[in-house]
Amino acid sequence: MKLVWAAFWRLLHPRRTIKPTRDGWWCLLVAVGLGVAAINTGNNLLYLLVSALLALIVVSGVLSEQSMRGLDLTGMAPDEIHAGQPALLGATIANRKRWFTSYSVTVELLSPEARALQSASRFIYVRRVEAGRERLVTWEETLSQRGRHRLTGMRITTRFPFGLFVKAGRPALTDEVVVFPAVRPVSAESLRQLGDSGDAAARRRGRGNDLYNLRGYRSGDDPRFIHWRSSAKAESLMVRELEADTSQNTRLVLVGRGRRGAEALERGLSEAASLAVALIRAGAGVELAGADCAVPLGHGRAHLRRMLTALALYDTEAPRAGAAPAGAEALPSPRPLREIRIALS
Repeated sequence: MKLVWAAFWRLLHPRRTIKPTRDGWWCLLVAVGLGVAAINTGNNLLYLLVSALLALIVVSGVLSEQSMRGLDLTGMAPDEIHAGQPALLGATIANRKRWFTSYSVTVELLSPEARALQSASRFIYVRRVEAGRERLVTWEETLSQRGRHRLTGMRITTRFPFGLFVKAGRPALTDEVVVFPAVRPVSAESLRQLGDSGDAAARRRGRGNDLYNLRGYRSGDDPRFIHWRSSAKAESLMVRELEADTSQNTRLVLVGRGRRGAEALERGLSEAASLAVALIRAGAGVELAGADCAVPLGHGRAHLRRMLTALALYDTEAPRAGAAPAGAEALPSPRPLREIRIALS
């Protein structure tokens, strides 16, 4: 019973699909026409031509199956995709066969609409994939809007060897991704203002003015931070490590819900994302507060990703799962924060 069910499942969900090309349709029609003529006339030459055409179709199927068999397609997507900026996507084609090389393989890129219609938008041609080897193919894709998006699907196809049929594998790389708001460069003057130091120390490494620690010189250290007096006493180069300042910690407040215009909303979210990236890269702590979202104070790349995700999924109509309810505020920070208000409407 299990074998029957497995055969029925494979019939409904085949590993590969096959479709005749224009030349393939002509070949089939000619074979059928010659076959009918051979039966009616009994001409041996017509039987010979029909046999040759049928043999050509069989050989085409065998060689194309040999080329497709054992190929694994694995998609790769970047960790961060920003709206309006090209994202580099990729895929690896691995040939798991031990002896045979796969020839004339094409990676077919499908948009969400084209995938439903089984039509392609772009092709990446790979001439050959040797046995036991892998080939990497890359392409760029630009998503214009933030939020959740489904990536361009892809599948392996081949017309090898005679171009009579297109044999295609199952689509891959069809997962949803979160597209972050567009991040634009912050001006040098704004960066200097954001990097101004204050009076209270945060007791961690940063870009402040107070001394945090002295350590031995390492290759690549800025020579301006060499502490010459301590180096003379220790008879080896010593480098100063500075202490971060709490004045760098910033709360980004989203003002309004952006219901008056989509353009103003996207511009405000892009500004918030740009400031968050600039501040966190400078070593500052950033907190996000708004009508429908709240991200507590944090540092580092993981915290930046949480903030960008909250901005990417910002919804003007209803609160998101896991977000603070409407009207909620971020938890108070134990240290004073500089506040930057960003208008969304």
